[in-house]
Order: sequence, then structure tokens, then C-alpha cells
Amino acid sequence: MEEKIKYEMEFPIQASPSLLYQYISTPSGLSEWYADNVNSRGELFTFIWEGSEEQAKMVSKKNEERVKFKWLDDEDTPYFFEIRIQVDDITKDVSIIITDFAEEGEVDEGKMLWDNMIFELKQVLGST
Repeated sequence: MEEKIKYEMEFPIQASPSLLYQYISTPSGLSEWYADNVNSRGELFTFIWEGSEEQAKMVSKKNEERVKFKWLDDEDTPYFFEIRIQVDDITKDVSIIITDFAEEGEVDEGKMLWDNMIFELKQVLGST
């Protein structure tokens, strides 16, 4: 199996960290922008897009700060995706930091996908 490439993206967003955290850590919040529907049983999340389903485990979370998921079909690998809320100490500007992995040649596609999803999130939040 090919080794995946880690990439990070930062998106400024105008929303409070506590509100943002609800949108990145709960099934109802994630289904507003990340997937068509999201269900969870404890730490196991099922993401549904146009008829296809993917399952991920929430491997860590810190209130109002970050969530990290690992796809179940990637459980034996070091790969994950993380959504982190960052607040600038001085300006109090809020950003979302995305950490994800993609196979070589698919990084640009992955970044474009995140661009679109964060755009959706900003629409939902009225933050555009």
C-alpha cells in the first residue's frame, strides 16, 4: 500500500469556538456541512453521502478545541483526519485547521474537497 501524504489547511472563520465545536463534533452538526447524514453510536460515526456510507471512530476530542477521526477501513494505519479550532491570542480571530492525508496525486483533490466543505460550513454559520 502506498504511503499517504499529510497536509494541513487553515480557514479563517467568523464564529465562536463553542458554536463551531458543535458543528465539528456532533452528528447533527456534521450533517449540516460535512455529509448528507451522520449517525453515531458512542465513538463510532457513520457518514452518509448520496447512498454511500463510511464509518469512522472518533479517536480523540477536546472540548471547543479539536476532534480527530480515524476511518475504520484505515484503522491499521497511522492516517486520520483532524479538525482543530484555533483562536489567536491577540486578535481573537478564529480559524479551523484541517489535517488530513491523501495518496500522491490526490492531495489537490482532497484540498478542493475541504475547501468546498468549509465553504458549506461557513454558509451554515452565516460566516461568508
